[in-house]
Amino acid sequence: MDVEYDVIVLGTGLKECILSGLLSVDRLKVLHMDRNDYYGGDSTSLNLNQLWKRFKGEETPPAHIGASRDYNVDMVPKFMMANGALVRVLIHTGVTKYMSFKAVDGSYVFNKGKIHKVPSTDMEALKSPLMGLFEKRRAGKFFLYLQDYKEDDRSTHKGYDLTKLTTKELISKYGLDDNTIDFIGHAVALHRDDSYLTEPAIDTVKRMKLYAESVARFQGGSPYIYPLYGLGELPQGFARLSAVYGGTYMLSKPECKVEFDSEGKVCGVTSEGETAKCKKVVCDPSYLPDKVKKVGKVFRAIAIMSHPIPNTAESHSVQIILPQKQLGRRSDMYVFCCSYSHNVASKGKFIAFVSAQAETDNPEKELKPGIDLLGTVDELFIDTYDRYEPSNDSSADNCFISTSYDATTHFESTVMDVLSLYTKITGKTVDLSVDLSAASAAEDDI
Repeated sequence: MDVEYDVIVLGTGLKECILSGLLSVDRLKVLHMDRNDYYGGDSTSLNLNQLWKRFKGEETPPAHIGASRDYNVDMVPKFMMANGALVRVLIHTGVTKYMSFKAVDGSYVFNKGKIHKVPSTDMEALKSPLMGLFEKRRAGKFFLYLQDYKEDDRSTHKGYDLTKLTTKELISKYGLDDNTIDFIGHAVALHRDDSYLTEPAIDTVKRMKLYAESVARFQGGSPYIYPLYGLGELPQGFARLSAVYGGTYMLSKPECKVEFDSEGKVCGVTSEGETAKCKKVVCDPSYLPDKVKKVGKVFRAIAIMSHPIPNTAESHSVQIILPQKQLGRRSDMYVFCCSYSHNVASKGKFIAFVSAQAETDNPEKELKPGIDLLGTVDELFIDTYDRYEPSNDSSADNCFISTSYDATTHFESTVMDVLSLYTKITGKTVDLSVDLSAASAAEDDI
């Protein structure tokens, strides 16, 4: 391999594929390698036979669950915010033309032992049992403030400087109770724990506005969308994009050893006795284990069911957030459900995930509050994986390592990691001021 590349990307996980696509569009010379013979890495999608092989060894799936080819079970299932950063990246790069999306039916929150729909309209908020009558009035005033707030128009700020005022201080000005704060902070602003309360309110306000704008985008029951045939289509979409712009892809490349020069800077990658030269390497944590540190563990349960999750209005696709305070935890728990209506399972079948940042050594017991919401399950698999983040100085060694996927069931934190890495690699920011109408032809096909 005599060619020198600007960047070699190792691993075809979603983060790596998005970066490969963005860098190729920037006309950088990109080589993309993976030790596996399939796309997706940790974020791959499995058919039924692959799922059984992974969790049950040589057993074969029972016939009543349906044909293996009907299943696309995402190993890192996450919904996309309809107005969020990932959709903007998809439009910015043109990957939308390789994929079809469908709106997600419902967004729910666990509160006082029950599942409640997160209100998506003024009328729903008035009817919601999440708040009492007087609390609804107070919340209505707060939501009105959010709706009118424009960062660049001081007349909408009501004298509050949200870069200095904490979220707790802002909310206290509207007298909202802890119950309301809990569902607003976790199910609307999508914070993973309660640390946001002592941080500047501007972040929470932007998150809540994004939620409201995303709900309004499709006039649906949730702010989320999801690809038909699952997320496995995403890495392949970005791989196609990279190839269109001259990127080179190589799967089934064993070892993929990163080489360094005498100054400790990356200078190439060796596989099967050949070294490809490069200036920079982008990879997931598994390719450079001595440059990452373990930061936690994720527990998850994967269930195959023959019915929607109870108490979700027969929703075929749904997210339920279980805020930490409701469970006496230090971080939230997430439930994700999708079905044959998104072409990820056989007719009449539903796939549900329960995921959480591990806080004990007992995944079955820890995930029980989420599993209990699912009702009867046909099959249940329990999985755990370690989370890593980079510990190196990328400006010193030119190695840009992504962070392992977290327990959330939406994409916002994943895309922030990608955009941060892109800026470190190129010194630029991705222009996300795209025409969102370019991706809103219809509910079923964005």
